[in-house]
Amino acid sequence: MSIQDYGAAGATPAKGPVFFDRRELDLILRVYGRKVASGDWRDYAIDTFPDAVTFNIFRRSNESPLYRIEKRPALSRRQGAFAIFNQAGMILKRGRELGPVLTVLDKTKFDVI
Repeated sequence: MSIQDYGAAGATPAKGPVFFDRRELDLILRVYGRKVASGDWRDYAIDTFPDAVTFNIFRRSNESPLYRIEKRPALSRRQGAFAIFNQAGMILKRGRELGPVLTVLDKTKFDVI
């Protein structure tokens, strides 16, 4: 294989459409369900792209997403396939396994006293 087969970033190309598998979606929906029950979140959307899939979390359906959980398999060897972005587009956490990455969303809110 030549370097052109792996692309410019050295990542392996995807072998078809990218989706969350059942186990990953179950982990995401457990966290989402707890936050909906507490009244923090109200809506979600799943976007698919040729090289990635995202789970977008909304406070209200007419706003931009509060958080974006992204799976990009091409980055699995380098930075990790999973990442969580905030509303400003900053990466909150990145990793190879989804469970530890989702822990950033379970942390309690800090209230100013």
